[in-house]
Amino acid sequence: MKKITAVYPGTFDPITNGHLDIIERASDLFSEVIVSIAVNSNKKPLFTEDERLDMIRNVTDHLDNVKVDSFKGLLVNYAEKVNANVMIRGLRAISDFEYEFQMSLTNKRLNPSINTIFLMPNEKYTYLNSSLVRELAQYNANVNEFIPDYILKKLKEKFGY
Repeated sequence: MKKITAVYPGTFDPITNGHLDIIERASDLFSEVIVSIAVNSNKKPLFTEDERLDMIRNVTDHLDNVKVDSFKGLLVNYAEKVNANVMIRGLRAISDFEYEFQMSLTNKRLNPSINTIFLMPNEKYTYLNSSLVRELAQYNANVNEFIPDYILKKLKEKFGY
């Protein structure tokens, strides 16, 4: 069987149950899944790159074929560097589609050998994103059902409660 390596990029600030749902399903579909933090100097994340790497490693350690990494620059260049054949993108709602479709076509133009696969999270996570979790957690709202326990612990530490 041909080895298929997939990259699942994102900011993961923090990783949510929606992200984890996609990672777990991707790990069943591909030989190797690299969950990679896209480091963007224009964004001001709540968690540092190292903190996010630690959190992702912690919540994916039960998946033998999942690796965790980070990159700067173009995703298509990173995918080439790690010999990935596939890029995974999550689609929560129709509003995500236009941007993701545009990026997929651009990446295909830059490297025709890399395919983009769109995965939708479980329906109970379709409204969920990291920004929402951060905002709720900032005000000590109950976010238990949105994130793994380890991430909840890290959010509580970050916000000091």
